[in-house]
Amino acid sequence: PSDITRDPPDPNDRPYAGWLYVSIGAIAVRDDQYDQGYLSIGVVGPAARAEQVQTFVHEVVHSDLPKGWSSQLSNEPGVVLGYQRTWRKCRECRLGRFEVEVQPHLGGALGNVYTYLNTGATVRIGLRMPDDYGVPRIEPSLPGSGYFKQKNGSGAYVFAGVSGRAVGRNIFLDGNTFSDSPSVDKRVLVADLQFGIVWAWRQLRI
Repeated sequence: PSDITRDPPDPNDRPYAGWLYVSIGAIAVRDDQYDQGYLSIGVVGPAARAEQVQTFVHEVVHSDLPKGWSSQLSNEPGVVLGYQRTWRKCRECRLGRFEVEVQPHLGGALGNVYTYLNTGATVRIGLRMPDDYGVPRIEPSLPGSGYFKQKNGSGAYVFAGVSGRAVGRNIFLDGNTFSDSPSVDKRVLVADLQFGIVWAWRQLRI
């Protein structure tokens, strides 16, 4: 919630929740296509120990302590099965001496924690760009998004991308699946924007 000093927390703000999980993923890389699949299994609720983690961090940095964890979501097993396909288009395109590449993607996830469909695209412009399919994203993200293979020497590029999601379920807004819990109305259609600069050399990417 935006005001973590309230106890009980604001009922119109997103509820307190933690999500502790493990993921296993598989990727298939072809010349112009990148398939990613993953399975996440874990628990939402007090068993995730998010209260202890957040409280400890706030004590260390001398920030306000979160006081609303007594109203967090209840314990619930969580499962998410996800998949995404990314294509590499315009691979031979150039803008003067710069390489240009467009990477549209389409995917989704199914589970009691997240259920959504997503699509979008990323554009990369650079010199001696590494073979990759975009930089790792913030959650929800996919295992394997750290894959890259640098060509001879070093390379660099700038990128910009957009990804839109049609959300069927988000437990951190909708609340527990099988029991009453705090919840708020969600936006069904959401979008993420990302942009940045990448430099790669051998097995290093910054």
